[in-house]
Amino acid sequence: MRNVVKRGAALGLGLSAALTGGAAQAGSAAQPGQTIGLPTGAQLPVGIYFVNLSSFGVRDTSPASSESNVNLPTLAISTPWTVLGARLQFFFTQPVVASSPRGGPYQSGIGQQLLAGQLAWDLGNDFGVSYLFGGYLPIDTRFLTQEASLSHRFAASYTGNGFNLTANLLYGTFLNERSPFGVLYPDYLNLDITATKKFGKLEIGPVAFGSTDLPTRVTGYQRQGQIAVGGLVGYNFGPVNLQAYVTRDLIERNYGGYETRGWLRAIVPLYQDKKDVAPNRTLVTREQGG
Repeated sequence: MRNVVKRGAALGLGLSAALTGGAAQAGSAAQPGQTIGLPTGAQLPVGIYFVNLSSFGVRDTSPASSESNVNLPTLAISTPWTVLGARLQFFFTQPVVASSPRGGPYQSGIGQQLLAGQLAWDLGNDFGVSYLFGGYLPIDTRFLTQEASLSHRFAASYTGNGFNLTANLLYGTFLNERSPFGVLYPDYLNLDITATKKFGKLEIGPVAFGSTDLPTRVTGYQRQGQIAVGGLVGYNFGPVNLQAYVTRDLIERNYGGYETRGWLRAIVPLYQDKKDVAPNRTLVTREQGG
């Protein structure tokens, strides 16, 4: 969530200011920290899943704090088909966001849709790797990020013995560096890290994420970045898996202040091929979203 913009386009810019802490800044396509808790390198059991991640954050901006709520409802489809030895999976996400920039009135709207496909390889011994390729569609609401971009995600997971040890690297590149309204969109890197352990239906462990803008051709541009850490607790209720985690910035660069954010994820299998679900693996260790 980034970048310098002209004065004007008030709705989107006000919300972006709350998310980044900047006075008039646009947003990156992928919210940093959004894949924490998911074994994104592992294969999903064949099926159809609904995953919703909702988060609320407060950034210590001046003269007043900025608040934002981000909702990422996702439909995930894991097919029985294989490509190059990998399971083929698809994801669709429609963000819905609201914010109060620097104590101002709340604003809300929809964000860019994500359409993505993923190849997930089972390497054996509970190790898996995956590659996701997708795109954030352009939008004309002047709300947060508007320009089309491509998303590449490279993940590795170990899910044996009740562990979820996952690193997911997200690389985003915009098709246009500037929008018609003068917004600058730098490419970005996000890294989401999970290290949890399950005890029966309970899951607990530390998490972290980092994000950074990549260099641009604009002289004097101040790149933004952050490193945040936190803890996750999850519980498998059977028909629904819930995960909650809290993160806090340890380092921030050009965001205007440190952010504390609470996250809540619900994972609901709409359909699942029972033959593809190993009896010693719960859905929460196999589930993932966009």
